[in-house]
Amino acid sequence: MPARLVASAKKSMTGLKAQAVRNVSATWLSLLVHALVSFFLSPFVLHRLGDAAFSVWILVFSLTGYFGLLDFGIRSSIVRYVARFIAVGDDDQLGRFLATSVAFYLSVALVVLVLTTIGSAYLPALFKIPPELLRTARLLFWLGGLSVAMTFPLSVFAGVMEGLQKFAHVQLTFMFATLLRGLAVVIALSQGGGLLALAAVTIGTNICGYLVLMWMAYQKLPLQMILRRPDPHVLHKMVGYGAFAFLIAVAEKLRFQSDAIVIGAFLSSTAITYYSVASRLVEYSTSAVRSLAQIVTPMSSQFHATGDRGRLCRLLIVGNRACALVVFPLAVTLVVCGRSVIEVWVGARYVSSYSILVLLIVPKSLYLAQSTSTRILLGMGRHRILASVLLLEGVVNVVLSFLLAPRFGLIGVAWGTAIPLACTSLLFLPRHLCRQLEVPLTVFLRRTYLLPLALCLPLAGVLWLLSSRFPAHNYQTMLWQLACGGLVYGASVAWSLTATGRGRAAPWRIFEETMEPGLRERYAESRIER
Repeated sequence: MPARLVASAKKSMTGLKAQAVRNVSATWLSLLVHALVSFFLSPFVLHRLGDAAFSVWILVFSLTGYFGLLDFGIRSSIVRYVARFIAVGDDDQLGRFLATSVAFYLSVALVVLVLTTIGSAYLPALFKIPPELLRTARLLFWLGGLSVAMTFPLSVFAGVMEGLQKFAHVQLTFMFATLLRGLAVVIALSQGGGLLALAAVTIGTNICGYLVLMWMAYQKLPLQMILRRPDPHVLHKMVGYGAFAFLIAVAEKLRFQSDAIVIGAFLSSTAITYYSVASRLVEYSTSAVRSLAQIVTPMSSQFHATGDRGRLCRLLIVGNRACALVVFPLAVTLVVCGRSVIEVWVGARYVSSYSILVLLIVPKSLYLAQSTSTRILLGMGRHRILASVLLLEGVVNVVLSFLLAPRFGLIGVAWGTAIPLACTSLLFLPRHLCRQLEVPLTVFLRRTYLLPLALCLPLAGVLWLLSSRFPAHNYQTMLWQLACGGLVYGASVAWSLTATGRGRAAPWRIFEETMEPGLRERYAESRIER
């Protein structure tokens, strides 16, 4: 193992908190830029393209997104095993693993190109696409498939950077790619460009971001690590871990990316726009939590590799509380002010999407408030049951959406997503994690979610009062209301932190003292040994 990698591994353990702060800060900065660019760019693109063309854009890229399933879970194994091999200093296994990953993804890229050729011929038979947009939709499908094919081998290097816990490098790279994409899209559409110009800009900036990460990975790892012969035994090991991560990826597609396809098949491609208005707001508001939780996978992998159960349990409590502190106020804001946000953002004609927004944001927030839980399971390699449950949820989602869409329209599709997602979030996930880490369920729920829920009550009251007395019909009023709510929530969070500093016991100490005696003794012994 090169000396600089060993030093990096030691530093990651001793300076874990500082590293986590850097990673989260860079992630949220990138997320803020991405959210702002997407928020202001989406209505510009929608009004420039029109409902029909915008719906085709959403439909085609939802379809090509399913090519990502050919990953077979290998992407998640890259992050886990890079972190693990770095932690234990196994240079040989790391090299075998990376070389095998690149070879595997090059093969997958060829398969994607073949499937793109076949799929483009069946678009008009499967979906209700306007005749005047059919040729453009096929070309768009080609570009989307080509983009996915190129991304597969390049994503290995992004996984390497995440496994090295260089999330700041990854996020800042994609942040600049987002800024470049936003500027290029405005120029292209302002000059009369259409769907194909939009696709070329989006795909080009995305590939550039991955190329920069490839260069960064080469600076961290010796070139010969990548240029070795693939190892079939390593591939078997990767697939063994990635099989259930693959099922999770399938489930994610079925749970959150199948709605556009159902709408395009049973209703019309134009109707996708109205559903997309709500689903995009949900995605913008919840992507902050996804970005926060992604740093947990390599951390939990290292803790599990070194047998540090105490830190794993602490990560479960503190990580999920942080996710809840982010996602709960965002959900409250959209539920209370959603109509005004939609009207100001894309226009009053889309306010009917508000009911879809509420149906999606509530169960999605319950699930994302437990984002750390799913990442811990992936890091520990104990995601088999999780994968099975999520896959079942995804199948139920699609079946319900198919059954409800013809009768209830877009609302039926939203219910098809909301019902199984709520069941997973409330009935399965918290119990499963608590059993895995031997944490009492009531302790987990109380220490994790009681404070975030309490802090959202003043926020909800202020936003309801302002929105009922001063309905927002423009950005100025809406931003003023959101700023007032943000100040109230920020003051509540600051008060809770100040109260903790004045003498309340630290949350983790309270948690430990309420644990089962035998478990508390084991943690005490592990701290003495360290």
